[in-house]
Amino acid sequence: MSDQDTLAVEAARRRTFAIISHPDAGKTTLTEKLLLYSGAIHIAGAVKSRKSARSTVSDWMKMEQERGISITSSVLQFEYRGRKLNLLDTPGHADFSEDTYRVLAAVDCAVMLIDNAKGVEDRTRKLFEVCRMRGIPVLTLVNKCDRDGIEPLQLLDDVGQALGIQCAPINWPVGSGRDFVGVVERSSGEVLLFSNSGGHDVVPFERIKLSEAEDRIREPVYKQAVEDLELLEGAGELFDQERFLSGKQTPVFFGSAMNNFGIEPFMQAMVDLAPGPRTRPCAGKQRKPDDADFTGFIFKIQANMNPKHRDRVAFMRVQSGRFVRGMDVHIFRSGEGIRLAKPHTFLGQERQLVEDAWPGDIVGLYDPGALRIGDSLYVGDPVNYQGIPRFAPEFFARVRLKDPLRRKHLAQGLAQLSQEGAIQIFYRPELGEQDPYLGAVGMLQFEVMMQRLELEYNVHAVLESVPFRIARWITGDPKGLAWMKARRDYTVVEDRHGQPVALAESTWPLQYAARENPGLEFHDVEPL
Repeated sequence: MSDQDTLAVEAARRRTFAIISHPDAGKTTLTEKLLLYSGAIHIAGAVKSRKSARSTVSDWMKMEQERGISITSSVLQFEYRGRKLNLLDTPGHADFSEDTYRVLAAVDCAVMLIDNAKGVEDRTRKLFEVCRMRGIPVLTLVNKCDRDGIEPLQLLDDVGQALGIQCAPINWPVGSGRDFVGVVERSSGEVLLFSNSGGHDVVPFERIKLSEAEDRIREPVYKQAVEDLELLEGAGELFDQERFLSGKQTPVFFGSAMNNFGIEPFMQAMVDLAPGPRTRPCAGKQRKPDDADFTGFIFKIQANMNPKHRDRVAFMRVQSGRFVRGMDVHIFRSGEGIRLAKPHTFLGQERQLVEDAWPGDIVGLYDPGALRIGDSLYVGDPVNYQGIPRFAPEFFARVRLKDPLRRKHLAQGLAQLSQEGAIQIFYRPELGEQDPYLGAVGMLQFEVMMQRLELEYNVHAVLESVPFRIARWITGDPKGLAWMKARRDYTVVEDRHGQPVALAESTWPLQYAARENPGLEFHDVEPL
């Protein structure tokens, strides 16, 4: 097989997903059950550490484990039915939405998880809109069907109206709550009856015709399933692959991640229906996944995943060509060359050295500080991938040290945390790096920052509020910028890249500045 044929085959094997949902919909539980069914782990919710202690696979940060929420996205790579899956478990909490937006720039498909009892929630709606904006097809799993919830036909109608998308149920629940016993495949008319053996192991199921299962299912449950299916035949949507890939339709599945009901058929559909690597918009020559020249982009940076080694990992999506350990590439932003000598693949916090990777794969790169979120890496003709935003913060503070002798450690910690996108840092030019202002999209980001400063950098400090409510990047006329710096209506600072940013207590002074200086422009998303 030629190198080009190998590239085409390997790219076609890749499936790269993100899981999106409202908090508490069961996202991390589903993630681990997918690993269970792939054989990547053998006990759901646990991996073996050196001390044989159990810990959540995808939620590896201490605060995540204590609170039961996902704070940072994690990367999970595993094989299933001949496919290589790259699964990104994203933060569910709204305060960490910026991390989720960046992750959605690196995937080809999304799994939307909906709580059976709650339907479409605000967070789900916002994330779905990001998928629509990026043209990402969405698979839907209605979770927690083993609990009483919204009637399935009503739920489908609610999802369709709330999200403006056509819902095509691939299977249908048989019963709900304690009576949930399986799902019916619409295409075959067969019911998959599950045996409730607990949520830690793979749950076997029996496949029989629904008409032959009448004596196996409680009469009212059986009748309700038959009636629902008859209604679907008359009014329900049939799955259409083209409409799904274009974002106009979402295939819908029912199950319970906690009890492993419906997970295996959903996982099979994930690899069968989801698209492989896609061509992404870029400035410069367009690169298809099977282009021979390597390209990739950085969508996430994480420091101290292994606190003992104080490492810094840049997560790269391979976009085209073959990635090889030790290869030399160029960074579009700076034009400098860099050797990618220590690449890793991940299963949560666990990592393994990788020799090569293909389009769709997520690779962790050891980064000495040369890379930034949004950087494009390439071999051959320059390429610059677009679409990884950095949003203006809505909350502001600064840090006061309890021990002034730890100032260098504080500066190092804040710099690293800002580089990975956990917070934003703004310097006053007259003070240099001393006493910077900090910005966050959500207040919980500050809480995470303070805990990480203490645990990872041994910095004990107090968070102090500042009066700002608005931050806007400034571009345009240098004279207008000088005019702003001479006034007291706002504070002009610089972000960590040296770009000017206006901090203000309200939008009014910025509107006034724009009227007085027509050559100035203000941005709530960092200019590229």
